Amino acid sequence: LHRVDRRQRQMCIRDSFKTMFLRHFIVFSFIALLAGCAGFGARESVQGQGNPAQWRLHKDQLTGLDGWQINGKIGIRAPKDSGSGTLFWLQRQDYYDIRLSGPLGRGAARLTGRPGQVSLEVANQGRYESASPETLLEEQLGWKLPVSHLAWWVRGLPAPDSKSRLTLDGDSHLASLEQDGWQVEYSSYSQQNGYWLPERIKLHGSDLDVTLVIKEWLPRKLGQ
Repeated sequence: LHRVDRRQRQMCIRDSFKTMFLRHFIVFSFIALLAGCAGFGARESVQGQGNPAQWRLHKDQLTGLDGWQINGKIGIRAPKDSGSGTLFWLQRQDYYDIRLSGPLGRGAARLTGRPGQVSLEVANQGRYESASPETLLEEQLGWKLPVSHLAWWVRGLPAPDSKSRLTLDGDSHLASLEQDGWQVEYSSYSQQNGYWLPERIKLHGSDLDVTLVIKEWLPRKLGQ
């Protein structure tokens, strides 16, 4: 009898441990799930008419797009410079070559580089180098423009490294974007080589407005 009682007590203790472990596992799993959802929501807030699931598919497709050539027009409105001109943008993974020409206040400019090594050439002024494209544009042209975000914004995507508020249109593409003190508006898209890409973009900053009208998109997926 004593052996039976002891065996029953051992079984009860094991069952209690199993029950406690299962309860704790469920609780911790639920907390982890909530934390993950909270982190995603804090990074990217989505609203509007579009379908969030379709937006995620669209976003995943465009995130893999790492090469393109753009031809179009650009308009700049700043405290010291205002004007319009042409835009040429060549992107090859992390290398970019952006050329602006026309009556842009200070003449033609060419920005080339990759992370940590950037060069700016300004007509009749010279060539300047820095580790940051934002620093170069602000020092030489007086423009406070988040160049590092533009490679995302021009594709109709939020930059991944900071919080953003997105509004989707009826096709589950970006209608507008708020990020790092900037408002970005998308008024039209076109399909190019299977990608839906922006044709007209307006950027509003604290002291700078930029309008991009893209006449030609040549998208390419270069790497994996």
